[in-house]
Amino acid sequence: MNLSNLKPAKGSVKKNKRLGRGTGSGRGGTSTRGHKGAQSRSGYSAKAGFEGGQMPLQRRVPKGGFKNPFRVEYVGINLDKLQELIDTYKLESVDIESLHANKVIKKSDKVKILGRGELKSKVSIKVHAFTATAKEAIEKAGGTAETI
Repeated sequence: MNLSNLKPAKGSVKKNKRLGRGTGSGRGGTSTRGHKGAQSRSGYSAKAGFEGGQMPLQRRVPKGGFKNPFRVEYVGINLDKLQELIDTYKLESVDIESLHANKVIKKSDKVKILGRGELKSKVSIKVHAFTATAKEAIEKAGGTAETI
């Protein structure tokens, strides 16, 4: 076998229909486009979502929902995760800078401490928000929970 005798598999290559090459070709005249109408004209392209005059899907389906532009998104950090961070990085205080330095959050993120797990270390925490159970657990361990 060499490059000069390579051929595509039988039936894998089809010939194109040659349209508009005279009436004798069998595909002359209207060139398989039918008679009149937008689709028979050159340059025709249907608008995205056009369904031939039927009410399109994006208009049949009702609108719904509401996006509150003033919603504040918090990154939640549970107490067990916080204890893990304190143990690994030997932190005495937890704030936005220390969390960002240890790649837990992005600089612009707002942080909320959540109450899952338990905190064993006495540590001062300064973040944007706390749940009631988290704040209680931090103070029970002898630490301070300060809201920014």
